[in-house]
Amino acid sequence: MGLRINDVVPNLDLVTDQGSFKFHDFIGDNWTILFSHPKDFTPVCTTEFGAVAQLAAEWEKRNTKVIGLSVDGVEEHKEWKCDIEKFAGAKATFPIIADEDCAVSKALDMLPANAYLPDGRTAADSASVRVVFIFSPDKKLQLSMTYPMSVGRNFAEVLRALDALQATYGVPIATPANWVHGQDVIVALSLNDEQAKAKFGSIDIKLPYLRTTKQPS
Repeated sequence: MGLRINDVVPNLDLVTDQGSFKFHDFIGDNWTILFSHPKDFTPVCTTEFGAVAQLAAEWEKRNTKVIGLSVDGVEEHKEWKCDIEKFAGAKATFPIIADEDCAVSKALDMLPANAYLPDGRTAADSASVRVVFIFSPDKKLQLSMTYPMSVGRNFAEVLRALDALQATYGVPIATPANWVHGQDVIVALSLNDEQAKAKFGSIDIKLPYLRTTKQPS
């Protein structure tokens, strides 16, 4: 069984192009995004890693670490980063996990337990390794997204989702459809109207069960 929302991620041993470490040590007190890819030197993945590199300042602003994963080795990751940086026009400063034995992919339920990668493997052999995980500072999974091979990920949406997770973390609010940072939020049903007004000030009662307020600072 893979990770579910609010599960603590296993403290996996990670081998990356920037050294080896425990996953919990890497997360530390930060928000963390793990984005996985089926193979180095593939077209869609190169554009995606490039998009992540271009957003370096946005991740830092949100106290968020990013870490990639691919089933190729450390030296291949280092070589691939040259292509990523050339395409993106930005430095790829984040580490990439070298998951050659698929241990991390299997532990996080991206591949079946009995999966193996044959010699001369292609991206199709590890196609399911196209996942985005967002972890909170307490090492718990807050969100996951899985994509097929043919669809490049929208990292503006990943950033939007991260904003929503951080805005609602430990606060009795939720975000409506298509919400972006700074827009009104939804008051949780755990608060009655008087409690909501006491906590947030004015609230806008759209429906008895749908009440909005300004995003808390």
